[in-house]
Amino acid sequence: MRKLLIPAILMALSACQSSTQGPSRPQPTLDVPDGAQSVTIAADPAAVHAALVASAAEKGTPIVQDEPNMVVMERQMTGANPALDAEFGPSDNGLRVVRIRVRFTGDTCKTVAVQDLAVINNTHTALEQSFVLPGNPNTMESLQGLKSRAELNSSCPKF
Repeated sequence: MRKLLIPAILMALSACQSSTQGPSRPQPTLDVPDGAQSVTIAADPAAVHAALVASAAEKGTPIVQDEPNMVVMERQMTGANPALDAEFGPSDNGLRVVRIRVRFTGDTCKTVAVQDLAVINNTHTALEQSFVLPGNPNTMESLQGLKSRAELNSSCPKF
């Protein structure tokens, strides 16, 4: 009996040791490049991702890259746009789109989301050109909408 009890105790102790967690890993930080906008969301990254994907689907905005911590969407600009042609040159060998990239990281009740925008001339061709757009009140309103949507079903205290 004693011979069976000692190995059982040792196995139980080793199981306890392997189930204890070390220090929590810090989440990566996101840089906020010039022109980008950011917001802190009282929800986990999965809720932010779900809110982004659902919002894009409702608006009919195509998602061109879907990662656990980043969603990239493109909105096609149709018709002639002399102002954009003057600012960024013509997009005469392909489509012109506005590319919206939202990156996010965090934990259970605090996710930081960073949104940046670019005008892309001649999208998905060898002549593709990208021009960074600064954020503005309209794009910040969109980011605030993401925050509201992600926090809607969250039990986290709001920021």
